[in-house]
Amino acid sequence: MNKQNLIKISDINNEVLLGIDYGEKVIGLALYKVGADPFPQPYDRIVVSSDQKSLEAIKEVIDNEVVDRVIVGLPHLTDGSESTMTLKVKKWAHGLEGFLKNIPLHLQDETLSTYEAEQRMKNDPRYNFKIDLQKIDALAASIIIEQFIQEQTDHNDN
Repeated sequence: MNKQNLIKISDINNEVLLGIDYGEKVIGLALYKVGADPFPQPYDRIVVSSDQKSLEAIKEVIDNEVVDRVIVGLPHLTDGSESTMTLKVKKWAHGLEGFLKNIPLHLQDETLSTYEAEQRMKNDPRYNFKIDLQKIDALAASIIIEQFIQEQTDHNDN
């Protein structure tokens, strides 16, 4: 599981990234093909009935969409410290990593990604300028990919 290791965008050109916004009730998913798609797209949501079924559903998406890399959002408190949810996500991501075969998994700070998704929905006619609870988790997952790409880009520009 990579948390600190930054990569060059050119090294992942044409890779398909799966962004995951983990929640105990709903998991949001987004996809992005680096260098081909203009921006990450919300993909779907998984209603959690058990961790095992969630992992199987994610594995099915990975296989169907030929995903090359997985980005899991890691929540922190606004002061940067870890919360109980941070620890739950780390544990879940570790389980996911064991479920994946040779697919890199990265943890990406997702502080305020759901808040950002709410703000975007309120300002976007695609969501009728309202928060859509059926789509917010997938939108948050797309923001997690955006943040991941931005972090890599910022690092590579220095």
